[in-house]
Amino acid sequence: MEINVKLQAFEGPLDLLLHLIEKNKVNIYDIPISMITDQYLEYVDKMDKTDLDYTSEFLIMAATLLDIKSRMLLPKEKNEVGEEEDPRAGLVEQLIEYKLFKQVAQKLKEQKTDAGRLFFKKSTVPKEVLNYRPPVDPSAIVGDTTLAQLNMIFQDVMQRQESKVDPIRSKFGKIKREPVSMSDRWEHVRSVLKKQKSLQFRELLQTAGSKEGVVVTFLVVLELMKNGFLHAEQVDTCGEIELSVLKDPDEFTIGNEDE
Repeated sequence: MEINVKLQAFEGPLDLLLHLIEKNKVNIYDIPISMITDQYLEYVDKMDKTDLDYTSEFLIMAATLLDIKSRMLLPKEKNEVGEEEDPRAGLVEQLIEYKLFKQVAQKLKEQKTDAGRLFFKKSTVPKEVLNYRPPVDPSAIVGDTTLAQLNMIFQDVMQRQESKVDPIRSKFGKIKREPVSMSDRWEHVRSVLKKQKSLQFRELLQTAGSKEGVVVTFLVVLELMKNGFLHAEQVDTCGEIELSVLKDPDEFTIGNEDE
């Protein structure tokens, strides 16, 4: 009569090796490779071979264990510095790393389980309590500073603010631009030319009142000269420019160049 034996399932070959080490209570840094290999092969021999992907991983580890077992029987190899190399070192390193990850995974699993048992109560604190702020204690802010010291600090701050103010520009008023039109200046120039048949150009400019007025007055005079109403003459270099009226100013209209 055939007896079916149900084997314990392991996540992989390293999981099986850790189980055998813990079961035999041996030091992971000094694995009795011969004993562990025999027990490992015994488990592999009883495994279900239908799942080749799963079984192949265990067979690769079995080959690794047999290789380590054979190397343990031979004289130990030495590294570059002359120290003897342990054939089990690589396997031990994998087992320690796997054990560490397994412990971390177990810890996370426990935390997840514990987190599912936690329930939080919604906040029921009144708004008055949430908005409460303890009163300010002036003595805690001022500390050992006296009123005289505070006054000195205040005067120093005010003096610094005053030093930033330009003593000249700060007294300037608001400068407003006065619009000057050609027609307005022409009316003024015409009234002057009707009274004086000859005058100096400087006299007209002195009545302009602003830079814009000077520019517009100059343009009006150019228009009058262009249309033959005025004649300009300068006898000496840098001397006064004399203006003479040639036609009646009333016949001239700003913007009319055909007259």
